[in-house]
Formats: sequence, C-alpha cells, structure tokens
Amino acid sequence: METVNIHEAKTHLSRLLEQVRRGRPFVIAKAGRPIAKVVPYEAPDAAGEGRLGFLAGEIEVPEDFDRMGEKEIAACFGLDDPAP
Repeated sequence: METVNIHEAKTHLSRLLEQVRRGRPFVIAKAGRPIAKVVPYEAPDAAGEGRLGFLAGEIEVPEDFDRMGEKEIAACFGLDDPAP
C-alpha cells in the first residue's frame, strides 16, 4: 500500500482519490508515521433493507390518534373546551 506524506497528499489529492476509487487505498503519514488510511467509501445498498416501513403490520394507529389527549392539552393552555 502506498504511503504519502501530508504535503504530497494535499498536492496530488485528485490523483490519489482516483486511485482509491479504482481500489488502491493509501496511507497518509506525518514525519514517516502513518496517521490515516484512505479507502473507498462503501455506500449502503439503496435496494437493500431500509428503515422505512419496518413496522408495517406490527402496530395499529387509532382513528382518533390526532385528538388523543386534547382535553389535557387544552387544560394546560387554560382553555375550557378544545376546538371542535
């Protein structure tokens, strides 16, 4: 694996990142001591399992869920009766 110093990495960043994109990671060193390894980023598979809809069929939302607790909330604001 190629090791480059910080100055070289800054000077040739585009070229080095193109190499990483092609599967050739590199190490950035300061005074000859490795401080960072640059490797290709692997994005999560967009077609894979996601979080959207992960509870589908597992829970029920009550019909009046948008009005639940409205009397208690109205009382907190000093209202006698919630709006119809």
